[in-house]
Amino acid sequence: MEPEQSLESDQNRTLAKSTRDPPSLLSRILIGGALGYTALKNFRQLDGQIAYAESKGVPYAEMLVPFSSGLLAIGSLGVILWRVPIVATGAIASFLLGVTPIMHDFWNEDDEQQRQVEMYQFVKNVVILGAIIEFLYQGIKQR
Repeated sequence: MEPEQSLESDQNRTLAKSTRDPPSLLSRILIGGALGYTALKNFRQLDGQIAYAESKGVPYAEMLVPFSSGLLAIGSLGVILWRVPIVATGAIASFLLGVTPIMHDFWNEDDEQQRQVEMYQFVKNVVILGAIIEFLYQGIKQR
């Protein structure tokens, strides 16, 4: 094999490997861990979370709150372990897309302090959604 062919072959292997590498373990632990903690907290405070969802007008809150918390829990574990990443990131994205505009509707708050709290939560969830979309993209590239 000529040196040029060997170099080209090495570059192709490196490029192929880089498209299959998962996101860094640290990023998966940070995002998945934070979301997993949130899911665990939701389960531990289930009655309060259901009451809060009902106060926001969520129909079937007694079923949807545990279901959405389950999506978050399963998704976060899948992200940390990088198992079925498309399903895991899809579960988290579904949670965020469903919960964020309903539960953190800062534009409907009359109290200025509560408006700020809800705006912070809304923006935080949008940022997390951005990271999850990138993880989803990485999962799709690895197929």
